[in-house]
Amino acid sequence: MTTLVTTSEEVLVRTGTADLHGRLSVPDGAGALVVFAHGSGSGRASPRNLAVAESLHGAGLATLLLDLLTPREADDRGNVFDITLLADRLLGASRWCRLHTPTRRLPIGLFGASTGAAAALVAAAREARIHAVVSRGGRPDLARFWLDRVGAPTLLIVGSHDFEVLEFNREAHAQLRCVKRLTLIEGATHLFEEPGAMEQVCTHARDWFATHLLRAGLR
Repeated sequence: MTTLVTTSEEVLVRTGTADLHGRLSVPDGAGALVVFAHGSGSGRASPRNLAVAESLHGAGLATLLLDLLTPREADDRGNVFDITLLADRLLGASRWCRLHTPTRRLPIGLFGASTGAAAALVAAAREARIHAVVSRGGRPDLARFWLDRVGAPTLLIVGSHDFEVLEFNREAHAQLRCVKRLTLIEGATHLFEEPGAMEQVCTHARDWFATHLLRAGLR
């Protein structure tokens, strides 16, 4: 794969309800942008999501990793499961990206983990300009009332030994009406800590966005 020079900067994303700290990374000639929605107890410094972001950069995809909650909000555990609030923040971040010079012309996809995956799906159901979604070990069941409205191609990645979450994803997959796929990482548990598991997550996410998100930029 061609090595691309990636420019990264710390940014303050104004969403309308809060100013969120994030890290925007844009490879030369980027063809699309992926905004990350982190899960419970995680943030923009998550090593797992950083690994996925690096893989996406190699495919010519820009990334925005940001904390959807302020530090004070994050102290209230209930906010982590406030999917409406998290989806509102994602939509606010997407609007910011469409106004920010380095990213304003890039089609947008969403990558969500845990509760962030539910927020990503709700955001995609509410905004037609979200062109692809990937969930890693997500809780799409928490977006249950929105699932049949999602139009963006959606990939659900789950560890085969993450038994409860796997059932949630199977049920959500059945409710989705968009282009969709449920991919199991054999032998992996919730955090994909097993040897080679995160590498597989990165590959599947990169390929999904390359197929469904970069293609949107060529239309």
